[in-house]
Amino acid sequence: MSAMQFFNRLGSVGLGVALAGGVVNSALYNVDGGHRAVIFDRFTGIKKQIVGEGTHFFIPWVQRPIIFDIRSRPRNVPVITGSKDLQNVNITLRILFRPVPDELPKIYTVLGNDYEERVLPSITTEVLKAVVAQFDAGELITQRDLVSQKVSDALTDRASQFGVILDDISITHLTFGKEFTQAVELKQVAQQEAEKARFLVEKAEQTKKATVVSAEGDAQAAILLAKAFGDAGEGLVELRRIEAAEDIAYQLSRSRQVAYLPTGQNLLLNVPTPAN
Repeated sequence: MSAMQFFNRLGSVGLGVALAGGVVNSALYNVDGGHRAVIFDRFTGIKKQIVGEGTHFFIPWVQRPIIFDIRSRPRNVPVITGSKDLQNVNITLRILFRPVPDELPKIYTVLGNDYEERVLPSITTEVLKAVVAQFDAGELITQRDLVSQKVSDALTDRASQFGVILDDISITHLTFGKEFTQAVELKQVAQQEAEKARFLVEKAEQTKKATVVSAEGDAQAAILLAKAFGDAGEGLVELRRIEAAEDIAYQLSRSRQVAYLPTGQNLLLNVPTPAN
């Protein structure tokens, strides 16, 4: 009998004794939903088998289960890098990641249980520095979708080399250095002042045009009045006086403080008063 067979037989006997003695919990372990387990054996190392959800047996002292969460989890990775025009860029990437279940034995052997701490910050910094360096500071704002797509493609490819799946990658924070921010603010102020000046010029032009149109209208009206006077004599003036007097009389008659219409020329008409 080989040494391996001996220890396996010994583990089986120990398990039977444990079960007979009622000590069941020492040889059982649970894998919750959304988790997987790999078994570390003292004699054979990490087993290739992936243990799914449920309750399972293991050999006390000889074997040890290692539980992995295979659900998507978020992680924010902040990076400070430089743009193509040498501007400082503060960028934060939000990543939803999870391990490839079939790669769990390799992940534990090479990286350990805290694989995300060893992999995600380093590859995210590497990819962001490479992608951001391809764009100017202005392009990082105007072409944000393209930048995000390039980062997503490159980072997904790098993470797959470590057995990690990235379900979602998004840029949540993007700011620039103090000098660049001040330059942008000054540029915005200058553009606003230029827009204001252009508006004032356009307003003055419109006012000038309105004045010209009004003057032309007054001149045309004067020409028409002169022609009317030439054709009708003073009849037009008398007609306008009668219309004005009629309107004034109507307004005075509606007033509570006027009991009679005044005589004389106050109504623009020289109407004679009747003799007593």
